[in-house]
Amino acid sequence: PARLAAAVHAALALTKTPSGAPVAAPAPAALGLDTTQIARILGYHGKVNGGVYQVGVSRAEPITADGVEIPPSMGLATAINFQSIGHGKAVTTGDFVLIGPEVNPVIRALHDGGIAVTALHSHMLADRPHLFFMHYRGNDDALKLARGLRAALDKMNMKRAG
Repeated sequence: PARLAAAVHAALALTKTPSGAPVAAPAPAALGLDTTQIARILGYHGKVNGGVYQVGVSRAEPITADGVEIPPSMGLATAINFQSIGHGKAVTTGDFVLIGPEVNPVIRALHDGGIAVTALHSHMLADRPHLFFMHYRGNDDALKLARGLRAALDKMNMKRAG
């Protein structure tokens, strides 16, 4: 054990690896968004990841592919992302996970909220119900964008927060 400890000590000294207690990570920078208000408007809370406020919203009904249930964590949750661009404004991107009858109402709600649809497609062939993935992008006042996204969520069968 003593030879092993000496060898590890020599290796750490050679690589200049600091010894002792780890240094605390710096505090995250201010996000520049009122995430409390965004969460209140959306009705769902998110988390900050790399300077982006991210919210995931699951569908209420179970989704299956080839008869196997797929959890929302496998890419089947609606993704909402906000990045501050200063002065209360943000860019929002993400995608909605929709069933057929929801597509046009969500397009209208996003359009009315000043949010552009950038893609609409499906991923799977044997999913039930059949899903459509609608990508979007908006650039405006963060709370206005949140209200537009909330209007779109209201057109969908989503799990209620809580």
